[in-house]
Amino acid sequence: MSTSRVKLAPATSRLITETYGQLDYGALGPVYCYEGGDEFWRAKRGPCIRLGIQIAVLLKKKLKRNGRSLYIGAGVAELPPLVMETVELGRAVKPHNLRKAEVTALNHACRAIPITFHAGDAAKAKGRFDHLWVVSVLNDPERFPNLSPLSYGQGNPLTLNPMQFDKERRIVRALVARCMGKLERPGLVTTTTEEVIWIAEWCHQHGVAYRVGKRYYQTALVGDPICFIHIGEGD
Repeated sequence: MSTSRVKLAPATSRLITETYGQLDYGALGPVYCYEGGDEFWRAKRGPCIRLGIQIAVLLKKKLKRNGRSLYIGAGVAELPPLVMETVELGRAVKPHNLRKAEVTALNHACRAIPITFHAGDAAKAKGRFDHLWVVSVLNDPERFPNLSPLSYGQGNPLTLNPMQFDKERRIVRALVARCMGKLERPGLVTTTTEEVIWIAEWCHQHGVAYRVGKRYYQTALVGDPICFIHIGEGD
């Protein structure tokens, strides 16, 4: 079946739009920007829904029914795939986010859906998963200010703090190791083109086969292109 023939059920698309309508954008403004929160969300709400549904359609084709997904750093942009997985595929989703204000707003908006965001470290999630979502997490400029510029090819050798960079790199590697250790094989990782290297490094170190998809997909908020990595095929 071609991706172009896969669609979300109309009821799912309506539920996604309704969930975005339940969000407290006033509370979310300070989470995503320093000023101009109202203008930010007026501009981004539509693209979040439209591009998020595109990713949800792709995942609908790739994921099996009744599986489990671990979402690392899940926020507003992740609502469409989370809703799709829950409603259409009957999957259990575990979205984690370290920003408590965003978690509160998301859980309020999702109170009519069996989706609960967790304000904590995704690496502590229990059990095994067949899908990991790691999008714009390992290159987050707020959490990794020394590592992030290098991820985008913008590092400045005059200002780079090598000790802080090494510390941040150890944190990223540890997070990847703990989360990848929860992934069943074969499994799927949804990530960005800038974060592929961390997943690939783990696979090389553990002798695990992986295949990075050749197509990239636009995102609404950060702008990092998304891709899919198939893990453990043929192991």
